[in-house]
Amino acid sequence: MEEINPWSSQPLVDVEKLFTDFGIETIENVLPMIPEVPSFMRRRIVIGHRDYQQIAGCISDKRPFHVLTGFMPSGHPHLGHLMVMKEVVWHVQQGGSGYVAIADREAHAVRGISWEKCDEFGKEYLACLCALGFEGTTYFQSRNNRLKDLAFEAATKVNFSELTAIYGFGADTELAHAESVITQVADILFPQVDSGPAPTVVPVGVDQDPHIRLARGIAHKMRMFTIEEREGYISVRSKNAPEAALNAVKSAFPHAKKYEGHVDIKGGTCTEVAARVREIERAHGGFAFYTPSSTYHIFMPGLTGGKMSSSIPESTISFHEPDPVVRKKVMNGITGGRMTLEEQKRLGGEPDRCSLYLLNLFHMVTEDAELAEIRRKCLGGEITCGQCKKDTAERVVAFLKEFREKIDACTDTIRV
Repeated sequence: MEEINPWSSQPLVDVEKLFTDFGIETIENVLPMIPEVPSFMRRRIVIGHRDYQQIAGCISDKRPFHVLTGFMPSGHPHLGHLMVMKEVVWHVQQGGSGYVAIADREAHAVRGISWEKCDEFGKEYLACLCALGFEGTTYFQSRNNRLKDLAFEAATKVNFSELTAIYGFGADTELAHAESVITQVADILFPQVDSGPAPTVVPVGVDQDPHIRLARGIAHKMRMFTIEEREGYISVRSKNAPEAALNAVKSAFPHAKKYEGHVDIKGGTCTEVAARVREIERAHGGFAFYTPSSTYHIFMPGLTGGKMSSSIPESTISFHEPDPVVRKKVMNGITGGRMTLEEQKRLGGEPDRCSLYLLNLFHMVTEDAELAEIRRKCLGGEITCGQCKKDTAERVVAFLKEFREKIDACTDTIRV
């Protein structure tokens, strides 16, 4: 089974294999449930999910849900961060309550970034989100005491053997690194503590799936009850519930029978029973978490190949780089072109291997028809890589000019 490292700057090799190994489902099976499919799903930028059915149902039925993601402030935000920002904003526009964590504890523990730099970079991320229209709750991990308390509770449900199995931690792993992982679990669960239990989606790249798997497991362990649908009845089984909570479950349903450690209920639906049990759990001091959902997007490749990363400056474009630098980076970008002009005209290009085509796919070309025409010309050898680079460079420069103006308008409004 292939290991996933959330802190690596190297690209993942075989996404489909990783989906198979770790049980991630393809996004296509939930698209019919979404009233209006966003471009990042139509274009297969978002390709996978865990339990997104419950989020799609909330969107369709206009029921409450949360959306959360986090950003590690280890450098200036860049185009590689833009997709997850757009995903969060879109989910808020669909009715979700938005949460964004600035993972400064992770940046300090894993990357050695100073607290001052964490603050500087973190505010830049928040300004970008504001520029995209994000509305919701934002916080720095280090300044959120309720988050720290939740992380402590979550830590009681995991041991180092589990962290070793998921992350490959060893005897030389610093405790602060492990603590930053538990803090991220708390981030994922925090919206349900702050605003009440509800389905929660976490949009991430595939490399962040270890955090999702750990959080899902801990959310389940922190429940007082499990609810199982049996033939002819529903069984509410205590995990660590106080006796008073179990008695309350018995009293809440007229056709219930209480046994040692569980209550069996005839009549009613599993959904109705689960909702009432959550209320009882909360009333008796429990968390009543919904198991968090997630979506997974592919990475926009770096201009030099591999993963777009702030640790490789040539691979990415930050939002405040001068226009000449932006143009130079785009013109030096790796393409899917052929070795010679004659081969390009005869065989056509390979857009799916081209960092510039994918830059257009992700962000620079909003109209599907225009993108399809670019792809057609590339495949048909009707356009050279040089001309495509020039066209893409101008799109990026124009995009950044407009986006910088929005960022600058938001900068003074950031309060944390």
